[in-house]
Amino acid sequence: MFGIPGKQAVTLTETAAAQVRALMSDSGGRVKGLKIGVKKGGCAGMEYTMEYAEALSAHDEVIEQDGARVIIAPMAQMFLFGTEIDYRTSLLESGFVFNNPNVSESCGCGESVSFKVSPDAA
Repeated sequence: MFGIPGKQAVTLTETAAAQVRALMSDSGGRVKGLKIGVKKGGCAGMEYTMEYAEALSAHDEVIEQDGARVIIAPMAQMFLFGTEIDYRTSLLESGFVFNNPNVSESCGCGESVSFKVSPDAA
């Protein structure tokens, strides 16, 4: 929808692709991929959402990489373009990390972000 022909909207690191593949295989084929979106919320204004996708919508963007499938909700595509998704594990937590060039600031806990506004949109 908002993409550039021949360029994926998001990319996955090898670790993130492995985690998405594991989530998909654990579902016994019920899950078609991991659906990513954004919603209003948090102290910085927007939050990422992630959920299992059991079906595809007409305007979803589907990214397939190394056997992993990520589905981007239509309203999130313009916010996520150029994002690299990683999966990190530490002693205290593990989870997906979004390296998004469109973020202008994030809150202290890292749970919410605000996005750059182009001069044309203002």
